[in-house]
Amino acid sequence: MTDVLVRERRPDDIPALVEVLAAQQPVSSYPLRWPLPFPPEEFVVRKNEERAWVAEVDGAVGGHVSITSVDDDELGRIWSSGVGRPIAELACMSVLFVDHRLAGRGVGGALIDAAVGWAREQSRTPVLDVVVRHGRAAEVYRHRGWQQVGTSRPEWLPDSEPPVLLMALPD
Repeated sequence: MTDVLVRERRPDDIPALVEVLAAQQPVSSYPLRWPLPFPPEEFVVRKNEERAWVAEVDGAVGGHVSITSVDDDELGRIWSSGVGRPIAELACMSVLFVDHRLAGRGVGGALIDAAVGWAREQSRTPVLDVVVRHGRAAEVYRHRGWQQVGTSRPEWLPDSEPPVLLMALPD
């Protein structure tokens, strides 16, 4: 296990995070589309973001996760129905990525723990979506107790991809 420091993201972390995101994308296929059709900074920092964290390993930024609000849309309604809680009581874990050279060293787990911990402190249920191609990610979440509550075809998903998995971490 590597010494991982998880802290709130700062504006000056963004350039390093964009570099990590770009470097890990060929290995993870996350995000699914690359290059993105918009600046990658807008992928990392979401308009509906509530909180965000970075993982530092040996003083360098090595990963990221955020919590975003859940919209009252198809995904929000599926998650809400799947966990039996109003949309306002959900918190979406988003933009989780780790420097591919740090895989297996506990960085992703530390980021997940920070995001889930914050959501629980707010008395909210964590939810997320996973692209089927990212099967390893779905298995990690299942191993940590997340459950699939549905599927969806968001507008950004190419027609060639199966529906995304909608998952929640029950209370």
